[in-house]
Amino acid sequence: MSDSSTIHPAQWDAASLQRQCDTTRTRRSGPGGQNRNKVETAIVLVHRPTGIKVEANERRRQGENLQVALFRLRIALALAVRLPRDLAQGPSALWRGRCRQGRLQINPTHNDFPALLAEALDVLQLHQDNPAAAAQFLGCTTSQFVKFLKLEPRAFVAFNQRRATIGSPPLRSLEITPKRVDTTEAG
Repeated sequence: MSDSSTIHPAQWDAASLQRQCDTTRTRRSGPGGQNRNKVETAIVLVHRPTGIKVEANERRRQGENLQVALFRLRIALALAVRLPRDLAQGPSALWRGRCRQGRLQINPTHNDFPALLAEALDVLQLHQDNPAAAAQFLGCTTSQFVKFLKLEPRAFVAFNQRRATIGSPPLRSLEITPKRVDTTEAG
């Protein structure tokens, strides 16, 4: 799963993504007992093609921190990398599987979330930051699309900043948590 021309890096499997990273194992202070202070459980990943750097050190085990760091890297790649999309192909099978009757069903901690975020941002760019057009293309309601963007605050802030540069008013930023959003977790 490493064809970078058709698959967004936020969708790559862990092994393919990790091969493109410099990995540093280190110690960090903080909660976690003596194991945390004596063993290199913290993971720092630097994605060589983009220079994106992420870290995970909140878990006691190195393997768990690696999984957290890879998830954070996928989110960062979803935010930073835009790929062209073919309008004729429509939404991906992953998106169609998560969007039922105009409603998105995803939890922002689910492994599919970074790939869906990347697709939403690619489509939003394709539709010149018009959320209604992007939502229509993806088969969801505009309100569901905007709520989805709000699940990743950095995506929502960047979207509103781009709107401001073209003179469009920002969309409201409600203080929401994933539990209050209309989307639901679908494993």
